[in-house]
Amino acid sequence: MAAQPVSRMLRPVLRSSVRSCSSGALVTQPHPGEPSQPAVEVPSGRRRFLREHAAPFSVFLTDSFGRRHSYLRISLTEKCNLRCQYCMPEEGVPLTPKADLLTTEEILTLARLFVKEGVDKIRLTGGEPLIRPDVVDIVAQLHQLEGLRTIGITTNGINLARLLPQLQEAGLSTINISLDTLVPAKFEFIVRRKGFRKVMEGIHKAIELGYSPVKVNCVVMRGLNEDELLDFVALTEGLPLDVRFIEYMPFDGNKWNFKKMVSYKEMLDTLRQQWPELEKLPEEESSTAKAFKIPGFQGRVSFITSMSEHFCGTCNRLRITADGNLKVCLFGNSEVSLRDHLRAGASEEELLRIIGAAVGRKKRQHAGMFSISQMKNRPMILIGG
Repeated sequence: MAAQPVSRMLRPVLRSSVRSCSSGALVTQPHPGEPSQPAVEVPSGRRRFLREHAAPFSVFLTDSFGRRHSYLRISLTEKCNLRCQYCMPEEGVPLTPKADLLTTEEILTLARLFVKEGVDKIRLTGGEPLIRPDVVDIVAQLHQLEGLRTIGITTNGINLARLLPQLQEAGLSTINISLDTLVPAKFEFIVRRKGFRKVMEGIHKAIELGYSPVKVNCVVMRGLNEDELLDFVALTEGLPLDVRFIEYMPFDGNKWNFKKMVSYKEMLDTLRQQWPELEKLPEEESSTAKAFKIPGFQGRVSFITSMSEHFCGTCNRLRITADGNLKVCLFGNSEVSLRDHLRAGASEEELLRIIGAAVGRKKRQHAGMFSISQMKNRPMILIGG
């Protein structure tokens, strides 16, 4: 069966988005009349030199299996302006009192400590990070940290078009936008709110400002949106998108059911029936995604296989929740409060010992999808993804 065309509603929003992004490199915005210039990339030889001559990695961020944790995800808020079915219950969740949430200075203090120890990538999550009033300032402050190479954000896209120019100027490197359907009515059913057009405008703005690829996260749920796989992939023909299909994962309050999960292999088989020439791309070190590309297409498609084929063996991620707890595994329910120690006046050395002890207890792998579904854990909205 041929892929269905993108709805007419999407075409005006996306058609003009292809301009000046076909190189695959970040494109800086020119002054009127000047050609766009790709951002300067570090030559591969230089990257190799930096890697070979890098200082020994922090023992505090290295677990007992030798995994080095260079990627930190920080949740800026528990609040969200949507109510996605796989993320939180319809009635919402009890929120942490404001006094118990990390302040901006506490976020930056912890970020500085982790970067000093070897973290070179920070992703800001939520909740919805773009509803935090000082998000642009936080990005700007993080951008000043020596050694931090990448600042990313994961957003539902509702406020993205309005804030992205400021975020880009502040130093935002990468963008992940959640979008689980290309059908406006279905969008409202999944997220329990309006806003489809705003999300599409956010994607358009990201492409217009030269982000490439723009990552689009799609949680695939049987009986809800698995029939749109081909439509999502078709978007990558003319747009610099990395459409990332995510296996449905169990979290508190999302009524996870194994029968709702569409596995990576099932999704891949569906795509290969339409595009037999689909080719696998080399896997990047510590990547959670299995990436593929259709020859001649501008973008690509990836799969996040957390349930059917976990990537625990190369995990390099740590998480700090909005209330200041360190989670060493997304699917684990073990947490340690960095906020409490910070507010009690712990020194940098004491904080590192606490962090190192938590990282050292990280398990080899998660317990598997069926055990996870029975485990008491935070709703996704309170973890930060």
